Amino acid sequence: MGMLQTMRWFGPNDPVSLMDIRQAGCAGVVTALHQIPVGEVWPTAAIEQRKQLVEADNDRYSALHWAVVESLPVHEAIKKGQPERAQYIENYKASIRNLAGCGIRTVCYNFMPVLDWSRTNLSYEMPDGSRALRFVWEDFAVFDLCILKRPGAEADYEPELIESAHRAFAQMTPDRVTELANIVLLGLPGSEEAFTLDTFQGLLDEYASIGDTELRNNLYYFIQQVAPVAEKAGVNLCVHPDDPPMPLLGLPRVVSTESDLARLMEACPVTANGITFCTGSLGIRPDNDLPGMINRFGNRIHFIHLRTTKQERTDGWRNFHEADHLAGDVDMYAVVKAIVLEQQRRERVGTGVTAIPMRPDHGHQMLDDLHKKTYPGYSAIGRLRGLAELRGLELGITRSLADQPAQASYRPYAATR
Repeated sequence: MGMLQTMRWFGPNDPVSLMDIRQAGCAGVVTALHQIPVGEVWPTAAIEQRKQLVEADNDRYSALHWAVVESLPVHEAIKKGQPERAQYIENYKASIRNLAGCGIRTVCYNFMPVLDWSRTNLSYEMPDGSRALRFVWEDFAVFDLCILKRPGAEADYEPELIESAHRAFAQMTPDRVTELANIVLLGLPGSEEAFTLDTFQGLLDEYASIGDTELRNNLYYFIQQVAPVAEKAGVNLCVHPDDPPMPLLGLPRVVSTESDLARLMEACPVTANGITFCTGSLGIRPDNDLPGMINRFGNRIHFIHLRTTKQERTDGWRNFHEADHLAGDVDMYAVVKAIVLEQQRRERVGTGVTAIPMRPDHGHQMLDDLHKKTYPGYSAIGRLRGLAELRGLELGITRSLADQPAQASYRPYAATR
């Protein structure tokens, strides 16, 4: 059995329709209730309404179902360890129970403080004329040092980069300054709201006393409270890695490396405490061995994002753009082969769900979609191309393995079941 093919859908206002997702060959939909404020309980009625919307045409066409929640956001009070986190954690537990009652079994979340994923260009032109997401460290430094003017920001950059950032800023037009600020301050995926410069620094200031250790402890406390509830309800939680996987704006980031994931898995050793294995986020860092991580964390991987990036410099990995799914720095062949072997292992040992949900992440804007307004990274045709490539790669690997001797087994990451 292959990976469960899915695509992310941002709800009724998404220009990519459910029929588009169905015609791409997907059986699963990845969605969330973006209209509910972060921290509030997701009511059963709202969950059922979204589920019915996804399944509305199943009597006429090939079936779709709501396969994964992405995301059930974690309130900032939980990340900061504030006293009111207790109520927000109880709300989170209630949402998990309500999702379980509606048959939703996989919930993705992240623990990135203040910002979600960060880029500096949302329409970087590729050699073939398509457009991609891009991150340039110098551009980010320009925002931090010259636009936001964050106190103490100079300590986070090399002297040469500080000088080049100021030179670049001096040459920027007012329109480019506004564009860069708006891109960095973009809100959560699926949200029409973004941060403003007037309020953003205040949000950063609230983390002044929260370093790496404090944020890790707050993450571990959160997962120790909610994962046992999810386990009992039959729901798998899966943390999304930091994107990009490094500290930004003076904020710690604690889900960037294999060591980070190992510590999180050990903090609450139940299967429901799991991983969204995003090859794009983890693959930016050359010290993350992606196929090896799939082998070592196999039974804790509950959701997969397949994409790749391409480094633009040889002296560091902090400048990159989203590449075609089979053309970047990620060895997608080795990654998909490791996933296929993990699914085969699950089938051999009788694990309940063997088809891991997967979505092709961050496709290029291309062809007719160049003339449409879509969520950055989530146009239809680019993701369709990526899914087609990944589908063919998985099929080729599966067929080739069927003609080879049985693969050596390995010991999956420890869990209570």
